[in-house]
Amino acid sequence: MKQTILLFALLLVFFSTDSHAAKLALKGTPIQGGILFGQTDPGCTIEFDSILVKVSDDGNFVIGFRPDQPNWGVLRARCPDGSRRRQFLQIEQREYQEQHIDGLPPKMVSPDEETLARIRQDRERVQTARETESDQLAFLDAFIWPVKGPITGIFGSRRVLNGEPRAPHFGVDVAAETGTPVASTAAGTVILAEDLYLSGKTVIVDHGHGISSSYLHLDAITVSVGDAVEQGQQIATVGATGRVTGAHLDWRFNWYQVRLDPELVAGPMPSD
Repeated sequence: MKQTILLFALLLVFFSTDSHAAKLALKGTPIQGGILFGQTDPGCTIEFDSILVKVSDDGNFVIGFRPDQPNWGVLRARCPDGSRRRQFLQIEQREYQEQHIDGLPPKMVSPDEETLARIRQDRERVQTARETESDQLAFLDAFIWPVKGPITGIFGSRRVLNGEPRAPHFGVDVAAETGTPVASTAAGTVILAEDLYLSGKTVIVDHGHGISSSYLHLDAITVSVGDAVEQGQQIATVGATGRVTGAHLDWRFNWYQVRLDPELVAGPMPSD
């Protein structure tokens, strides 16, 4: 039964409802927190749920799905020659775990008003960085893991901090010793490198078309805003800054403000 439903979903993804159809090739799985790569004819426009999507000169584009994305989405292509295409995407729904973390300093769980003001300013800087929309196409290359080690926190888990429910976790936590090199998951440009209250020393790298990767709780940052980095280049070292109970890397992906699951974007951590 499950295989039948999956086959039906795939048929819906690739079924065009327009007879005079534009080219629209898709790669990836429509799933909450996932990413979908697309190719259309040069000059065509793409919309996903009425949101205009950036398309490269040669027709490449990418879209991401929110952790709470509804069951269905609509992708539309319109081309200068009048051709068009509409495809319905059935978005796979997920169930997220709950994670309890104790032993955090009280000020990191229930900060005072002055600290809350700083946290809001930090959030605004991060949101501004993640709105970057460059022409880079580094997101088309396979992503690599920035560090390897035991996974101690997963995407979407509902956090209970010192017994108090808090916002879900939207990254993957990888335990590693302080000072472990952190590599850029793909080529790109550094768009944020700051020491923030909750996430500690933080780096965000733009990979083009709204795709960015973030690296939190760092010990040392070895790049600056505006630096071009290559895939695998060291950009920082693992640390325990910000709201943490021990040294680890909190690794995140975004499509603009849409939070993506690194394990869906980059695949499972390699075993070697």
